[in-house]
Amino acid sequence: MPYDPKVGTPPGPDFDYASDIARFTSNVDAKAVKGIVKHLGIALKSIDSSMVSCSDKGERDRVRDQFLVKKLGLEKDKAELDKIVMAVCEKMKADKSKLRVTFCYLLAEQVGKLGAFAK
Repeated sequence: MPYDPKVGTPPGPDFDYASDIARFTSNVDAKAVKGIVKHLGIALKSIDSSMVSCSDKGERDRVRDQFLVKKLGLEKDKAELDKIVMAVCEKMKADKSKLRVTFCYLLAEQVGKLGAFAK
């Protein structure tokens, strides 16, 4: 069952992100999930920052620039990176509220960089 932001509190670091991720992919790497939760840290403390809004271009640009480029070190052009972000948006389109941990996990998985978090 997806997280419901109407509960009024963010999911937080103890939320079962692996179960949420498993709705979109098989063989969830628990160490990678833990690493992504640790990386996102303070962003998980508010409802707004713990979610990704695919309808907001500024949000998609931040995910592209801060996660794909800065954290994962991808050196592709912006248009190609935007396609990667939009592919995850499409994969998660059934969820109105897209958890940032799940979104980042799916991005890292798509580009073969889960190992950056599975330490």
